[in-house]
Amino acid sequence: MQSKQVDVLIIGAGLSGLSVARFLLSERPDLSLMVLEKNDRPGGAIFSYSEEGYLAEWGAHGFLDNCEESRKLIGLAGLEGEAEKAPLGKFVRYVCLDGKLRLIPQSPKKILAASLVSPLAKLRVLGDLWRSPLAGEPSVAAWVEHRFGRALLPFADAVFTGTYAGDIDRLKIDAVMPGVRRLEQEHGSVIRGLFKKRKSLKKDPSGKGPALPAMTSFRTGMGRLPQALAQSLELNSQLLYRTEVQEVRRMAEGWEVQTGQHVLHCRDLVLALPVNQCLALLDSVAGMAQPPLSSLPEARIATIALGFSDKAKVPFGFGYLAPERENRFALGALFSSHMFPGRAPAGHILLEALVGGRRHPERLELADGEMVSRVYDDLRQLLDLPEPPSYARVLRPRAGIPQLEEGYSLLLDWRTQVQRDQQGLHICGFGWHGIGINDMVKEAGKSANGVLARTGQQAGEAEVKPVYF
Repeated sequence: MQSKQVDVLIIGAGLSGLSVARFLLSERPDLSLMVLEKNDRPGGAIFSYSEEGYLAEWGAHGFLDNCEESRKLIGLAGLEGEAEKAPLGKFVRYVCLDGKLRLIPQSPKKILAASLVSPLAKLRVLGDLWRSPLAGEPSVAAWVEHRFGRALLPFADAVFTGTYAGDIDRLKIDAVMPGVRRLEQEHGSVIRGLFKKRKSLKKDPSGKGPALPAMTSFRTGMGRLPQALAQSLELNSQLLYRTEVQEVRRMAEGWEVQTGQHVLHCRDLVLALPVNQCLALLDSVAGMAQPPLSSLPEARIATIALGFSDKAKVPFGFGYLAPERENRFALGALFSSHMFPGRAPAGHILLEALVGGRRHPERLELADGEMVSRVYDDLRQLLDLPEPPSYARVLRPRAGIPQLEEGYSLLLDWRTQVQRDQQGLHICGFGWHGIGINDMVKEAGKSANGVLARTGQQAGEAEVKPVYF
């Protein structure tokens, strides 16, 4: 066994762990730091897939550019010149309603003017101004119906299908939209809270109101971000691949971590892991308070990448989502080569359909050929696809999406208390305070700040995240 002492030890070279490392080294390049990764590549669930001129995503397809920490991280990674953006003010989304794609405008005024719901349902939305907040932790479905009326449930279903591949009858509103829930509780109404919040949002250069963010990726895919972050670390010194942690122990001063070949000691230990992996690793630590949940349920989705010739007529925009009531096979599809040019060969387009999720895990058991066939049959009922796909690839899930359901808020409280009780322990990663790229980067920034505070240096305050619909 090799023994080594470092200032900071980070377990996990996914986006969270690599972000913590980069934030720390940008402030304190003198810190001795090591990142351990059990796999043979960085990025965790983020992985781009390139084949025959098509570029698809195994995990996240992008992130909004409205997060200060993410913008800083892109700069630290040296990727400003490689970023690609699809502005929300220019692109549109669609929702499948009654077997047809319906355009969802980005402007609140245009949404009100659109015939997406009946005039009576629109009037019911204003009932939010007089509805008292629901007590406890209601589900997303119960909360939406209470505040805005039953007619908006299909739209909420589509939103959270696209984000979590989840079930709005099980997802908790306090967990998935804590900011909106706070607005409701502080102001007695979401609408009232948003009007007050709107006054403080940044204006765009034209003076037309709050600037809408843009969906962001990179020329060679989302995998480029963790790849660039990993390249800034010295291989086999600061970053070790194929190194799985076997045990974590609390010592009189600091922490001890054992792998197959190493016994490592550190002052600060960062667990940058998905929630369930983190809970499993901490389960054997002596003196650790027991969490309220042993694990979170997960949803798994497969990405079916389909290439078509330009005879296919796909409307301009990000893509579409389908509420459960529509009984579609696919949860929705991304119009990938519309968003980011270069995702398909010349004369072709790329669609990425999503299958499975919390409600339909059984669909992931289908063979690749049947899955492709059923997705194509589903899509051509909604889009003008006169020819079968000329390219098809099923990207099966490598990781599940943590579901923020019953007990999640208690789990976050437990994490807060554990970090207070266990000096030098910092917890972040996929599923802690959200699942999006920006969520993970913000949490990584907080963990880095916690380490810096213990070294006598504190980074700046995090940006308040605006609310967008």
